[in-house]
Amino acid sequence: MSSGDHPLKADLLLVLATLVAAAGWIFSKEALAGMPPLQFVGVRFLLAGVVLAALGWNQLRALDRAGLRGSLLVGTLFAVAMAFWIKGLEHARHLGEGAFISSLGIVLVPLIGRLFFGDRPPRLTWVAMPVALGGFACLSLEHGFRFEPGQWFFIAAAVVFAILLNLNSRVVRNVSPLALSAIQVSMVGGLMLPLSALTESWPDAVSTPVLGWLLASALIATTLRFFVQLYGQSLTTPSHAAVILMLEPMWTAIVAAWWFGERMTTLQFVGCGLIFAALVLSRWPWIRALMRTALK
Repeated sequence: MSSGDHPLKADLLLVLATLVAAAGWIFSKEALAGMPPLQFVGVRFLLAGVVLAALGWNQLRALDRAGLRGSLLVGTLFAVAMAFWIKGLEHARHLGEGAFISSLGIVLVPLIGRLFFGDRPPRLTWVAMPVALGGFACLSLEHGFRFEPGQWFFIAAAVVFAILLNLNSRVVRNVSPLALSAIQVSMVGGLMLPLSALTESWPDAVSTPVLGWLLASALIATTLRFFVQLYGQSLTTPSHAAVILMLEPMWTAIVAAWWFGERMTTLQFVGCGLIFAALVLSRWPWIRALMRTALK
């Protein structure tokens, strides 16, 4: 079956994946009310890793040594990125703002590729970068040009995600997406839980509501999201999928406004708008190709 056989089905699945990912921000923020951040992210991803490993057991058994090494490498980077992300979420005042800052990783992918791998990014990359920086500056100016801890953690996560995405396309080309996802997710749990035990004080008991948010984060926002996203990506091209996945920060801002009653000032709207514009610019060749296809 070719990737073009089910374009509408692929689009719907990928949009659903972005909605589930946005809901994951809410689940995680609620769970942090009763669990230390590293413990939460460790348990969340370990549970999800077990489920994904069960679903992809045959693919995992088929991994060769090179594929396993590559998967473990990107899994370690994924764990570092998630550690920064969860610390950002712990300090975040606005989830929508945090989601847009985290999405800067997409804009940084070509720059990281140029600096470390000798890639030649499209010329629009050099336009998207200052636009993204302008958006981040607007978010910082909201507090008198003062960077908040959550913003620093989110930008660090974005940088690591950009490195991760570059490596993903190089070291795991012959690895099943489901096997790769199972290893990446499991690595987060395997690395974060020992770190949490050394650096955090674990609660004596976890309340039922917090346990519910934890399970929702593990089974819905991680396992279900990965499964739906991988299935959607298998039905379309990577560039097409990347364009749709840019919707996640927008959904997160909308869901956070509904759930937590978050409101953004004009300057914050401008900052998020500039970051979204940078995302569009960074993907413009693919967006233009999709528009041309749609108009035929």
